[in-house]
Amino acid sequence: MMAPVQSTGLPFGGLITIIFWVLLISLVVGLLVHLFDNRETRDENNEEIEDSDSALEIIKKRYARGEITKKEFLEMKKDVA
Repeated sequence: MMAPVQSTGLPFGGLITIIFWVLLISLVVGLLVHLFDNRETRDENNEEIEDSDSALEIIKKRYARGEITKKEFLEMKKDVA
C-alpha cells in the first residue's frame, strides 16, 4: 500500500491565493476606472476647467481672452451674481 502524498504548499496557500486574485482584480478595475474617468470638463478652446472655477471666474477668463465684449461680460456678471 502506498503512503498518502503530503502537500508541500504553504499552510495558508488557499487564503493567499484568494487574497492575490482579489488584489489583482481590484488593481485592474481601479486602473480602468482611472483611465475612463470622464469627469474633467473642457471649454471651447479644449482647455480643462477646474472644478473650483466658479461661473464668475470662467466669465473673467473668457473676457481676458477676448472671447466676449465688455458689454457681454457685464451682462453675464449680473446674471451669475
